[in-house]
Amino acid sequence: MSTQLSICIYLHDDKFATSVTKLLSRERYLVALTNSRREFVQLIEENTNIDCLLFQEYSELTSLIHKLHNKSILLPAVIIKQSESENYPETQELVNNDLTKYNPQQKYQNFIYHQAEIPLLTNQLSQIDFYIEQAIQKFLTLSPASSSKDESQIFSQPNDDHTKNILHQQQHRLYTKLRERLGYLGVYYKRNPANFIRNMAPGERRKFVDQLKLEYRHIVLKYFSQDNSLNNRIDEFVNLCFFSDIPVTQIVEIHMDLMDEFAKQLKLEGRSEEMLLDYRLTLIDTIAHLCEMYRRSIPRES
Repeated sequence: MSTQLSICIYLHDDKFATSVTKLLSRERYLVALTNSRREFVQLIEENTNIDCLLFQEYSELTSLIHKLHNKSILLPAVIIKQSESENYPETQELVNNDLTKYNPQQKYQNFIYHQAEIPLLTNQLSQIDFYIEQAIQKFLTLSPASSSKDESQIFSQPNDDHTKNILHQQQHRLYTKLRERLGYLGVYYKRNPANFIRNMAPGERRKFVDQLKLEYRHIVLKYFSQDNSLNNRIDEFVNLCFFSDIPVTQIVEIHMDLMDEFAKQLKLEGRSEEMLLDYRLTLIDTIAHLCEMYRRSIPRES
């Protein structure tokens, strides 16, 4: 039986079409791509085996999402968003307020389709594999309440019972298909060695490690806050580590380097660095998440 994932793609801007299709290998993915909104919806309606949707954010996207909701179409989704330059505060701002007040990328916390959708910035297209896997993972744990749109959306909320039934049907179908294909839970845990950090070009490796450091910094800054998105942030960081085969020792190194940076800044301000000891819990929690991914990635006998 084929282990390909079926991906239905709608790209409003044709300039991304070539890049995206090249990144989705034919051995792993069965791709249907269109720049027609009407054809995109038709493809979804006619194919009951689609595993994930991928579409581009643009001015008319809300109209497309409205149509998907009206047709009770709920599937894993990756939304390509335009990259934006971001100015991050300097270290002294990051360590203020007990390292808990800084909340980066607030605007990316809102959802368009459902709360399990995954945003993918255009400058992260090379990691599209990661984000498709994460979209499937999050969809399988999506609850009926969170699949509905929030009050800020312009669409009316669908019937709760109907949404619940549709969601459960899709999750069961997807779970069953993935289990039949691979013989164990979680096609999203299938790794591609081409994405391992040891196989990256030196420049790509440095850029990737810089991204990991930034992501881990965000986790540390929010760890003792009341931010409900923290677990998702940790999962995203762990996904990057898992699929790129980052050794645990490198995660520890990232943690220690960050603590050293904060300690130096606190010392300059005449503040005690003892508070940094509490962030050992952040490291333990992150490694525990990674261990769980490895545990669940082991094929199970049927």
